[in-house]
Amino acid sequence: MVNGEGAVHTLRAAGVALVVDLAGAHPRILHWGADLGDVGVDTAEALRATAVPAVLNNSPDVPRVFSVWPTEQDGWAGTPAQAGHRGGTATTPRPCLVEADVLHGSDGGGRITLRFDDAVAGTRARLEYGMDSAGVLSVDLSIENPAEAASAYLVDGLRALVPLPDRAGELLDFTGKWCRERSPQRLPFAFGTHSRRARRGKPGHDTPFLLVAGTPAFGFGHGEVWGVHLAWSGDGEYLAERLPEGAGALSRVIGAGELLRSGEIVLRPGERYEAPTVLFTWSDEGLDGLSARFHRRLRARPGHPSAPRPLVLNTWEAVYFDHDLDRLVEIADRAAQVGVERIVLDDGWFQGRRDANAGLGDWLVDEQVWPDGLGPFVDAVRARGMQFGLWFEPEMISPDSDLARAHPEWVLAPREGVGPTARSQHVLDIANPEAYALVLERISALVAEYDIDYLKWDHNRDLVEPVARRAEGDRPLVHDQTVALYRLLDELRARHRRLEIETCSGGGGRVDLGILERTDRVWASDCNDPVERARIERWTRMLVPPELIGSHLGAHRSHTTSRETDLSFRLAVALTAHAGIESDLTVAGADDLQTITAWAQLYRELRELIHTGRIVNADVADDATMLTGIVASDGGRALFTWARLATSPDGQSGRVRFPGLEPAARYRVRVRPELGATSRHEVADPEWMRPAVDGGIELPGSVLAVAGVPLPTLNPQQALLFDVVRVA
Repeated sequence: MVNGEGAVHTLRAAGVALVVDLAGAHPRILHWGADLGDVGVDTAEALRATAVPAVLNNSPDVPRVFSVWPTEQDGWAGTPAQAGHRGGTATTPRPCLVEADVLHGSDGGGRITLRFDDAVAGTRARLEYGMDSAGVLSVDLSIENPAEAASAYLVDGLRALVPLPDRAGELLDFTGKWCRERSPQRLPFAFGTHSRRARRGKPGHDTPFLLVAGTPAFGFGHGEVWGVHLAWSGDGEYLAERLPEGAGALSRVIGAGELLRSGEIVLRPGERYEAPTVLFTWSDEGLDGLSARFHRRLRARPGHPSAPRPLVLNTWEAVYFDHDLDRLVEIADRAAQVGVERIVLDDGWFQGRRDANAGLGDWLVDEQVWPDGLGPFVDAVRARGMQFGLWFEPEMISPDSDLARAHPEWVLAPREGVGPTARSQHVLDIANPEAYALVLERISALVAEYDIDYLKWDHNRDLVEPVARRAEGDRPLVHDQTVALYRLLDELRARHRRLEIETCSGGGGRVDLGILERTDRVWASDCNDPVERARIERWTRMLVPPELIGSHLGAHRSHTTSRETDLSFRLAVALTAHAGIESDLTVAGADDLQTITAWAQLYRELRELIHTGRIVNADVADDATMLTGIVASDGGRALFTWARLATSPDGQSGRVRFPGLEPAARYRVRVRPELGATSRHEVADPEWMRPAVDGGIELPGSVLAVAGVPLPTLNPQQALLFDVVRVA
């Protein structure tokens, strides 16, 4: 590790470069984006010389600087990196660099660590840039109130901000609601501040999720794009900002940070605040390029799931709260028959839980429903060769529960009175050590007693007035609640090394890379309607690889939308993730069971490809259609799904490119028949499809990937699977 003060340093990996000028008290990012090659002395000096902007009319008399820790002192009039005060004073931070360390990784990337002292705010701070082998840039910020300080320092915000060039002219982020998560929205990168705030105690169903700036009209496979994600499971803020005077020599800014409530972070002398990690990603290959970098980062983690992802059956939409041993064993029989490898017993197993109005917080097996405990059902599941999982909602408490009656002060609410319930429940203050210990021990005891393989960890409401009753008064607690959640998950996994955990939050209300550091799967949505699910998962995969996304076969009539869809379409949508079933197999006919069994076999055949390959999306002109693919890391095989969600004016698809294939290669393409017949809105398929349906056709990669091929005109809510194998 070397001292880097006064030098230009570069982190490079996977075609990405970050160049930072450490000269003086105010380090600057000179470049973030395409790799510039070896940044020698000449290039470094040229970047430094061209980083000084003009002095404009009616502006400070020195050139403005956009530093790595932007402040008003530098002439930055936008959102600052740091906001805080000491009882209304020390509101204008002036961090000065005092130490810089640079470490280059042997496989690319590395770290630049900067330490600052601030004579005005009276604080010390640390900033670390890290670049991994996938080219993903992580930014970690912290601020400390020194032990010798005479007063507390209140942190109102600490944000990671990165400048962008003016060609980043368009923005993409996400909104949504329950059962329609991660709905994209695009807008121009206009003057002013585009700020998205998640103030629900979690990212929420309307989470910004991923903020992307890019060259105008960027798509899945084209355009230069810059993205930012906040790896945090509490309140958060994303922003894109453009001022008339620019940001130093660059034009605009993107960033993110934890959204802190007033008085939430009070640093007493000797205390430190560690801001959540913010991840930045660049690609010149469109949105799929961003996605590939995030997926590569996640798959490189030591704890990333490496065993085949088992086919799951979740009991919720099969039985709801009607837990009956004989019926559940019958479902287990059918599950084993079709090839299920894990059964998860959902909500309704614990004390007093006959509906959604009682029981949360007690976490004791209901003896009236389960007089012999869960053992008989667990034994039945294991005897049929399947793993066993169980549903919990540990961060919640029902007013009608023994825990709420014994400890009403454990409800996360002002002492003046608890507000209204949501879904008949309140939030449990797990930052309270006693509440934390009770939940931990109850869950841990059940995991040990039944040797549970898997937990489905739910969180079904927003945090409203999230303050805790403490000796010094009501204190905002979203940050502490989130840290306590992380600690709880970490402790359970430390005690039970084989345990897998799925994060669910009313479906997709808490999907972020902070929670995924501690869990093995996300439940992307409570909606099993395949029309909605296809859209939700397409955008969830922008950040999360398919092996970490649960996707289930639902009933013919959707529980959440009442839409009716064919079995073949539901199976096609559920296949290309961590597949599962969430319907009552005991009412399925013999033909449907045979088709589901064939689908389960197909999942086992293809899951290594699905769970390790690169996600690609065709840029199609018709928004009612989707062509999505998963291409093996060696390019030898790919699986593409051609789907139509609704009708559209176009009668023909035109030539559609299969992205991710090699133009110089040759491929055999065949339609997989296992999911059953697909309804067409045409008299006959394009001519080339006939042999593809009958067993396969060989085509050059130049035709598939560059020229494109016409695809069948499907009826709405239909899909085809193309299995593509390189033959030369």
